[in-house]
Amino acid sequence: MDNPLLWTLIAVQVFMGAFDTLVHHEGTERLAWRPSQKHELRLHGVRNFFYALIFLCLAWFEPHGVFTMILAGILLTEVLITLWDFVEEDLTRKLPASERINHTLLALNYGAILALATPYLWEWAFLPSEMVPVSYSWWSVMATASAIGVGLFSARDLLAAARSDRLDRGDPADLVAALKPRQHILITGGTGFVGSRLVQALVAAGHYVTVLTRDPRKADALVHPVRIISRLDQVQNEDHFDAIVNLAGEPIANGLWTVAKRRRIIASRVEMTQALIALVTRLHHKPECFINGSAIGWYGPQGDTELTEASNPAPAFTHDVCAAWEKAALPITDHGVRLVVLRIGLVFGVDGGMLARLLTPFEFGGGGIIGDGQQWMSWIEHDDLIRVIAFAVGNPQIGGPINAVAPKAVHNAQFSRDLAAALHRPLFLRFPAWILSLGLGDMARETMLSGQYVRPKTLLDHGFVFRHQMLAPMLRQITGASGAKPVAVEGESAKPEPARTA
Repeated sequence: MDNPLLWTLIAVQVFMGAFDTLVHHEGTERLAWRPSQKHELRLHGVRNFFYALIFLCLAWFEPHGVFTMILAGILLTEVLITLWDFVEEDLTRKLPASERINHTLLALNYGAILALATPYLWEWAFLPSEMVPVSYSWWSVMATASAIGVGLFSARDLLAAARSDRLDRGDPADLVAALKPRQHILITGGTGFVGSRLVQALVAAGHYVTVLTRDPRKADALVHPVRIISRLDQVQNEDHFDAIVNLAGEPIANGLWTVAKRRRIIASRVEMTQALIALVTRLHHKPECFINGSAIGWYGPQGDTELTEASNPAPAFTHDVCAAWEKAALPITDHGVRLVVLRIGLVFGVDGGMLARLLTPFEFGGGGIIGDGQQWMSWIEHDDLIRVIAFAVGNPQIGGPINAVAPKAVHNAQFSRDLAAALHRPLFLRFPAWILSLGLGDMARETMLSGQYVRPKTLLDHGFVFRHQMLAPMLRQITGASGAKPVAVEGESAKPEPARTA
């Protein structure tokens, strides 16, 4: 089958398939970590296994006779699996436009491949049955590399489908049990990683939720019933909110901190907070509580120093962002509204955030320790953060800044080892600090190469009990590791010694 056009189309199919897998399945959609996509993952796993067989066969053999029939059967089975996959995707998730376009191009290109391959298959089918060794130079090498790639993803998707049931997180309504019944809550940032889970928990518990989003299309993925608004002037003066949760802001760790980016990061937080205060000013019924986002970046990099809500900050851009955001929220107290400022640590969950970006590289053995690995990572599990928000709203004695972190921070080296162990993968890479600093500048130096050892003193003093206090068992549970058991709510234990764990 020494046909350059046919091999070119096969190469195009490989490229588009890789794009679909890496950008959509692994990137935007993250199918391997969505329990709802168990059946789609199985279809992908079987389809990729057949692709691996096809690529290896075409790379090094001419199948004759009965072997041609087997190859033709596999090619037709690919068509049936793809059609089944299209139906499964439409039934279980909303495909982005780019994925639909890519699927259309894949189907058209696959049809062209079959049309060009059919004369060869017809000729081979009448020859004596045997597998004749051939080589098409670098085309064979390309096809072999493609077979290895789709083979790896086949195994991974089948394993991901098998673990899907272990990713169940239980009834989300339990996360907001600290709230009074039938609360009316306004949320900004409600379509984000934290906000969408908060909305899910509130709706499941029977509360009334209003979500402010500039792009109502993003709200399609939220559970309902939810009231969606795109502007605060859509809120009437007579509307009633028991609490406002302000989580909106330009992402801080998704690119270089250019001058323009720094301005957007700060302005997005300050302007939204000021707009919410203006809303509260005109509301006839003032909310009882205003939850304002912030981050432990407020403290700046401080090495092994133990930090509580009473600690002083160190200079850093992250401090500037958080300080401006917290300062913008202070006037809300002039209206008799209780202000709670959430200084949030690294939020760990498979649905989004930093951990979600690390899962794929760690799953394929590409994870590693960042820098010297001695920087502290003060973290909180995704659902525990939702519980903290509900606890703060429901507890009238809580006010001011609270550190939303688990009691036991870890070094980056320990985090990397624990994540690799939870995924049953090796850990042998290390990413030098100078490379990250050169490529990402201050963003890497402040958010990746330095950290804070933060303690949730206020939460603990008010009796909040974390479901996840230890990193390793938490990672095993949320990643669906085989044999992982649900973590029971336990009392607070002693602080770990801040000795370095390389």
